[in-house]
Amino acid sequence: MTKIAVLGAGSWGTVLGSMLADKGYEIVLYGNNEKVNGEVNQHHTNEHYMKNWQVNETVTATGDLKQALKAAEIVLFVLPTQAIRSVAQNVSKVLKQINAKPLLVTATKGIEPGSKKLISEILTEEIYPDDEDKIVAISGPSHAESVAQKDLTAISCASTSRKNAQKVQQLFSNDYFRLYTNSDLIGVEVAGAVKNVIAIAAGILVGKHYGDDAKAALMTRGLAEITRLGVNYFGADPMTFSGLSGIGDLIVTCTSVNSRNWRCGKQLGEGKSLDYILQNMGQVVEGATTVKAVHELCQEKQIDMPISEAIYRVLYQNSNVDDEITRMMGRSPKQEIRL
Repeated sequence: MTKIAVLGAGSWGTVLGSMLADKGYEIVLYGNNEKVNGEVNQHHTNEHYMKNWQVNETVTATGDLKQALKAAEIVLFVLPTQAIRSVAQNVSKVLKQINAKPLLVTATKGIEPGSKKLISEILTEEIYPDDEDKIVAISGPSHAESVAQKDLTAISCASTSRKNAQKVQQLFSNDYFRLYTNSDLIGVEVAGAVKNVIAIAAGILVGKHYGDDAKAALMTRGLAEITRLGVNYFGADPMTFSGLSGIGDLIVTCTSVNSRNWRCGKQLGEGKSLDYILQNMGQVVEGATTVKAVHELCQEKQIDMPISEAIYRVLYQNSNVDDEITRMMGRSPKQEIRL
């Protein structure tokens, strides 16, 4: 039986782990919250993250990283971006101790501020510096709440190794969860990370009572920014941003109440402070971290990303939302299609 270690016992990690257990794989959830671990093991629930939902009873949870990794063929990272590097360093130590080289899969969407590195780059640096092919990213239009209810879902599965992408595709796919392989690992990750920033902007528009025209303009121009960053800084394939991990993920994240980034933006539009929102969200708002890295990239390479920069000013420079909207609409005329 294939063993899969799922690092991160939040909503997405729990749902993916349970889904994989439904296929007959041995699943061990790793998390540092002993209360959550105990609840999963004793009651097969995770009420803080997934209310009124049952976890596959074969899933076990542990706070012991070595126990989670032992004999695992796949290690699935479903952690907040800010936790990835420290956990990866610990994973590297354990893997060396047990002399194992499992396939690494990341379902985390973010860019690390400071280093400005994507999740696959962090995992490569910390665990497999000479073997990037052993890292696969899954990303696309998917919410844990929807997958838990077996809504029809299709996402991208990207790796520099076609063989490893296909392996993950086969392991994860079922009759309601479909994966498409993609060779543009970097592009898939950029799209998944930066759409969270645009989702905050989409939520702000709703909180300010703007209508469908504004939402459509925001998502379209947001996609242009994501593509510009992916192509000009990371060297991604521009076609990737027209796919599931690009426009697909952008649509679902900018329109769904299940999106924490969208909910954060909506509350900002309603006048609540970022501190209040983050304290009461109960889960990580990835876009609030990613926008710092995007801002650093824009400054370093002079990449034109006005929406992302406006969100950075609102979140971290106390800029007024209405002033930023006025500034956006008053920018000098531009050509639409450009990189």
